[in-house]
Amino acid sequence: MSPMNELLTRALDQVSDPETGRPITQTGQIIEATQDGQQVRVVAGLTSWSQPIAEEWRQQLRDRLLAAFPGSHVDVELTPFERQVARSGQLGLRIRSILLVGSGKGGVGKSTIAAGLALALQRLGARTGLMDADVYGPSVPHLLGLSGRPSVTEEKKIEPIRSRGMPVISMGFLVEPDQAVIWRGPMLHGSITQFLRDTEWGELDYLVIDMPPGTGDVALTLSQLAPIAGAVVVCTPQEVALLDAVKAVAMFRRVNIPILGMVENMSGFISPDTGKRFDIFGAGGARARAEELGVPVLGEVPIDIRLRELGDAGQLALALEPAASSQAVLLGIARNVVRTLAMRQAARPAAPALPTL
Repeated sequence: MSPMNELLTRALDQVSDPETGRPITQTGQIIEATQDGQQVRVVAGLTSWSQPIAEEWRQQLRDRLLAAFPGSHVDVELTPFERQVARSGQLGLRIRSILLVGSGKGGVGKSTIAAGLALALQRLGARTGLMDADVYGPSVPHLLGLSGRPSVTEEKKIEPIRSRGMPVISMGFLVEPDQAVIWRGPMLHGSITQFLRDTEWGELDYLVIDMPPGTGDVALTLSQLAPIAGAVVVCTPQEVALLDAVKAVAMFRRVNIPILGMVENMSGFISPDTGKRFDIFGAGGARARAEELGVPVLGEVPIDIRLRELGDAGQLALALEPAASSQAVLLGIARNVVRTLAMRQAARPAAPALPTL
């Protein structure tokens, strides 16, 4: 790295790495930093974990440099930055952030949001996996159009089924579509443990877990197996769904899982003919309840006939294509999740400086 003057160093020292919350001057992410007269150029590395918010982070870095060097021409370039994923939790998973997607009741589109979030994170450049923990009603395989039975590797690991390169595991791959899973609690928790522990996930930035509906103790099982980065609670605007969403928030908090925010699904219907909005299930309920609970709203997903059609046809991945009407809202939810995680990292107390030898 080229020598930096003191002012440039101080400016860069005020920019945090989204993933760790540490100043980028301490993480080895500054590849090049030069200031020559009115020309300032910085090349900074960014991990795939942070890719969903890469452009806004680049702008944040540029704004900081413009404040330090008013009137200068500032050029900020981002480049991929590799950082080894440390094993974490009692299972030793190589996953940076595990995200739970839950709901207080069924029928609110939780699985669609969970799969959409995973697909959006993947589309935005993060290495992502999807685990269907809704053992009694696994719908992820259908939404993604996946079938087949997972194989077992020589290392006795479960090889997941892949959706456009994204590893996916679900009980739906192990039972016939017309067969019901009739298990008692210990068998349910054993299967979830096995899916999490024995699947060959590889190194992931995010693992999205589609939770069973309601407030059972699966969240407790997961919280004991691995560190959970946070939970997303899905609800609809109607009061009965909001009441159950409050219970879901309380459940996650009770087992010390941070709440990243709420997603309001089926949030109004906009007529394609007239453009008029119809609030079929009510309006503004999730936002008001989220404010009461002190959690952000990550996104509002309107009733979208095309989104429903894609899910029914097993082509939910097409909802992330540029022409899809639901692409913007799904990408927005993914960015909001990563942004919330980054803000939480930045707010953590600074790690103590390493002793000088």
